Amino acid sequence: MLVQEYYGFQQDLNRKGIVFSFTGYVSEGILFALGEALKQKMALDETDANVTRKVFSVFVEQVQNIIRYSVDRVEGELDKKVELSSGMIAVGREEQRFFVVCGNIVSQNDVPMLRERLQKLATMDKDALKAHYKEKLREPSEEQSRGGSIGLIEIARRASEPIEFDFMDIDPGRAFFCLKAYI
Repeated sequence: MLVQEYYGFQQDLNRKGIVFSFTGYVSEGILFALGEALKQKMALDETDANVTRKVFSVFVEQVQNIIRYSVDRVEGELDKKVELSSGMIAVGREEQRFFVVCGNIVSQNDVPMLRERLQKLATMDKDALKAHYKEKLREPSEEQSRGGSIGLIEIARRASEPIEFDFMDIDPGRAFFCLKAYI
């Protein structure tokens, strides 16, 4: 039973085109290690260097969003302060293109603003995204932001088509957020 369950899980990932995935708690150190493994896998597959850079960039931005904004997190003190945020990240292939998809739990309070921001980005063409990016760089960082507020714009700029996203309510305070970008 055990082997069939996990073999079935692996086969399901294969059917979805997943070539690289991680689910669990992440930190900056884990991001670095996963990023190195992803770059090595793509190099071994002789992926075009420009495509590899775009996939890697989107991968990093998405994992950083998990690290910064997942409400499913643990914090504590070991030898130093430790913060681990939970989520999932996967890289796959569909036809002749790559995709990067991530998911994590967010606060229901953040969903309306995040949905509005993503809907806006999904309707912009490359020129509009570039102009929006430059505009955001000149603005001060948003109060609640733990980054430069440009990560989602970076993902949309590197994507070959409009980003896909969705939310699923988990309970009154939390929602599961998923974001997919094709390269």
